[in-house]
Amino acid sequence: MGGSFNPAHDGHLHISRMALSRLGLDAVWWLVSPGNPLKPQAGMAPFAVRLDFARSVTARDPRIRVLDLENRWKVRLTAKTLARMRQRFPRVDFVWLMGADNLKQLPSWHRWREIIRGMPIAVFDRAPYSKGALAGRAARRFARYRIPAEAAGTLAGRTPPTWVFLPIRRHSASATAIRARGWDGFGCASTNGEDNN
Repeated sequence: MGGSFNPAHDGHLHISRMALSRLGLDAVWWLVSPGNPLKPQAGMAPFAVRLDFARSVTARDPRIRVLDLENRWKVRLTAKTLARMRQRFPRVDFVWLMGADNLKQLPSWHRWREIIRGMPIAVFDRAPYSKGALAGRAARRFARYRIPAEAAGTLAGRTPPTWVFLPIRRHSASATAIRARGWDGFGCASTNGEDNN
């Protein structure tokens, strides 16, 4: 699961634990991005601060690992990151985790078709984006490769392209709301009680 984690919060933990359970994964990796080309840098906490905060959020769950692969590899594009992961860890059956909001905007990503063709993908329900995402360009283009939610536990062993949409109980945490309450990357604002972002 990649992202800016600006900041990491309980909603990220919720999605990760749902992935571990529903997909039968051994671990979830949080890939903290040094910078998202599609997001403004204004309001973005320094990379080291976001990385350390994410590690503090996950400290009690050893199944969730916070990694700085993109920073070490000097990569900022998901397609390149996933290609490097497959190259560096050829024995690992990866699944890329994303929210429905990312599925909706996926066609604006660099080499987005390569992302879908390169790794199984689990898309998590996220209001209010899910309906539009499932009717969007990426979902329509790869509709025949979608598997039913009941088969989600087989996703990791499948050959891509393959993906699943998972309706899940929503969590109320939101990075946007946490920042609005004053988290600037140097404070320790509460990670509870807002809409998931």
